Amino acid sequence: MSGVGAPAVEANLDGLVGPTHNYAGLSPGNLASQTHFGALSNPRAAVLQGLAKMKLLADLGVPQFVLPPHDRPDFAFLRSLGFGGSDAQVNEAAWKTAPLLAGAAWSASAMWAANAATVTPSADSADGRVHLSAANLVANLHRSLEHPQTAAQLRTIFPDESHFAVHDALPSQPHLGDEGAANHVRLCAEHGAPGVNLFAYGRDAYVPWTHPFPARQTREASEAVARRHGAHRPVFLRQNPAAIAAGAFHNDVVCVGARTCLFYHQTAFEDPAAMRDKVRRAADGLFEPQFVEVSEAELPLADAIASYLFNSMLIEVPGEDRLVLIAPMDVAENPLAHAVAERIAASNGPIGRVQYVDVRESMRNGGGPACLRLRVVLTPAQLTAANPGYRLTDALHRRLTAWAEHHYRDRLTPADLIDPAMIRESREAMNALDDLLSRPAST
Repeated sequence: MSGVGAPAVEANLDGLVGPTHNYAGLSPGNLASQTHFGALSNPRAAVLQGLAKMKLLADLGVPQFVLPPHDRPDFAFLRSLGFGGSDAQVNEAAWKTAPLLAGAAWSASAMWAANAATVTPSADSADGRVHLSAANLVANLHRSLEHPQTAAQLRTIFPDESHFAVHDALPSQPHLGDEGAANHVRLCAEHGAPGVNLFAYGRDAYVPWTHPFPARQTREASEAVARRHGAHRPVFLRQNPAAIAAGAFHNDVVCVGARTCLFYHQTAFEDPAAMRDKVRRAADGLFEPQFVEVSEAELPLADAIASYLFNSMLIEVPGEDRLVLIAPMDVAENPLAHAVAERIAASNGPIGRVQYVDVRESMRNGGGPACLRLRVVLTPAQLTAANPGYRLTDALHRRLTAWAEHHYRDRLTPADLIDPAMIRESREAMNALDDLLSRPAST
């Protein structure tokens, strides 16, 4: 097992956008998803934008891994609902009689790797291993289909059980609704040092929820994940119902943290003062937390959600003494959000600069730079033990780019998914990807 406190880095595991990326409006409470329902998507641009972000991080010196898309459409799901015949017949019947179910079967939502799992690094776990729990995502039908394949992929990427423990999802029922790392933040003095694990939840499972948009994460699910991981110093914080009602369906829409810094909107938590007190007490003797709060007066919540300022990635770049905020281009184009980002970078605080990335295709479905990645803290031994075939190198980036340009459409609407040709195209793309990722790793 890995030694606690060993030198470590924070690696990113990014979801590779799938060939069926479309705007089917399947997520209530996700304003971007609802706004762009039925619009024309560009799967090729989406996957290339995601690959460009991965390449940027790898070039900055951050270890970068690829999480493959899921096989879509999910015919096992549709057949379990009574649709029969050939795959083409199943697809046609589903779209004709139950289009919402068909849309769920075709969804490429596994691209948002922040929802893939919750991660506890070895410095914080009871047995000194990295623990990863696949999220059940029961709040939305299309996402609830993901966790079996997600768990299998995580075991492929992190196969050595002496270093890694990959857990199946919690039982799939609403009392244990779990949305993964989108509702989790880890703070620490150094990545390999003991830290504080912040678990944000929307509701208590046994208390009626009367707000218009769902609170997807339950306290009971957060506690169960922390318990099964043996997570040290967990802090459970309730999301502000007003933020959920405004469209912050995950806490990472209004909050991001790294190292000792927690960057958040004033409305992110139900009781910000109590949050700060709990974090300080949990961190006592380890580090002094740095809170970077943005007020409603400076940046209205609506602008924070529209721009996804807080769905930026907050990363440690080798050779830089302050954190870097990897923000979506939408922040640069929103005057209020841009002013906040630039003010913070110009201050003497923990965030030293902002770098903007174009992930517009993901943004239109409600996923910014932080949604596309799962953070996994790894010691040098754990980094070596991870499957090298999934680590992004210049060579793998070139191969994935060529693969996407060959297999992905540049125009797609949900109606196009009725076309039997899309079944064939999706399978061909996934078969080619399996072959590509199984090749020996090269630099």
